[in-house]
Amino acid sequence: MKVTRVVVGAVGVALMGVGASLLTDVRDLTGVLAWLGGAVLLHDVLLAPLVLLAGLVLVRGRARGPVRGALVVMGALTVVALPVLLRPGRTANASVLPLDYPRNWLIALAVVATVTALASAARGLVRRLRSPS
Repeated sequence: MKVTRVVVGAVGVALMGVGASLLTDVRDLTGVLAWLGGAVLLHDVLLAPLVLLAGLVLVRGRARGPVRGALVVMGALTVVALPVLLRPGRTANASVLPLDYPRNWLIALAVVATVTALASAARGLVRRLRSPS
């Protein structure tokens, strides 16, 4: 498990480096920094407390961790999708936003919920098989 964490952490740091290298092409760096600051505030002030509260209120026992993880992922997907979900209608150029983003957002949320349910069920099954009868 420790090796997995190190590998995932290294991949994350590498991807952050790729993202930082892309900032050199940005014309309006102050706008990007304001957006990133707003994202941090939105996460720390709204998203994280709501996820923790929902996990505390809705779920008991060993399922609380996976459910909280799923809520974090769903919240992040929602925050990223908000500009497209709240757009005021069709754009003048149909190629700007060509996909059905609300449908795709709902599919992504359904996939996260399904994977969480399957992972929780698998954990419970493994726990039952390991416990002495």
